[in-house]
Amino acid sequence: MAASLHAGTGRLEGKVAWVTGAASGIGLACAQRFTAEGATVVGLDLHETEDWKRSFDGAAKLVCADVRDEDAQRRAADEIVAEHGALDVVVTAAGVAAGGPAHLIPGDEWDRVLAINLKGTYLTCKAALPHMIRQRSGSIVTVASVEGLEAAEGGSAYNASKGGVVLFTKNVAMDYGRIGIRANAICPGFIDTPLFRSIFDLEAMAEQRERTRFQHKLGRFGKPEEIAGAALFFASDDASFVTGQALAVDGGYTAGKSIGVTEKMGLV
Repeated sequence: MAASLHAGTGRLEGKVAWVTGAASGIGLACAQRFTAEGATVVGLDLHETEDWKRSFDGAAKLVCADVRDEDAQRRAADEIVAEHGALDVVVTAAGVAAGGPAHLIPGDEWDRVLAINLKGTYLTCKAALPHMIRQRSGSIVTVASVEGLEAAEGGSAYNASKGGVVLFTKNVAMDYGRIGIRANAICPGFIDTPLFRSIFDLEAMAEQRERTRFQHKLGRFGKPEEIAGAALFFASDDASFVTGQALAVDGGYTAGKSIGVTEKMGLV
């Protein structure tokens, strides 16, 4: 599957794309796919990773900055336009996870999650939008979560941040659509990324990992490349009449809850 997902067809030829959280996971997969499709890609992340180095070997620029830093985000967007003449696509893949019910999660942890996931998304868009307004065109692709569509136990801060991303994206679509700017959210299911493994590879999470996998109707966790495929659709002209949408790319996770009946019917 990965090979076919990376087969470039030139769908972003000549486009300039900015991807946050680009050094690993979903952001890296988007940067790789967009490059294969002909885009000039600039990434933003806290630091360069070996995966980024292996993927691009200096062929794509990575800005090392924090998405919570408004000035750094503005400078990054301005420099992209100064160097490449345009900013056509933005993907906001930077994010963190944190758990805990509301009465237990520390206030500073709540603030950290909301600041990175929600405010970081807002600041990226705020930096990019003046350039897209001047162009009267652009595609913004935010990365939310299935937990932005429905709640999950113990995910108060994360759920709130991703739900906020979904509605913020719809607001951007409403405010800027008439000048040619589209905005859509991708809501991934549970995707096998370094962030995912840092949580679900813990021995204490073995049972929860299996329960979560079972709720994906395709019987497996997703791959970053599969989210990149959805991001490519939103970024490309194939989605020229699509805006304000929140697309679940989740292997059927939000289709409904499984209780094991399919196993009794032999449909496994």
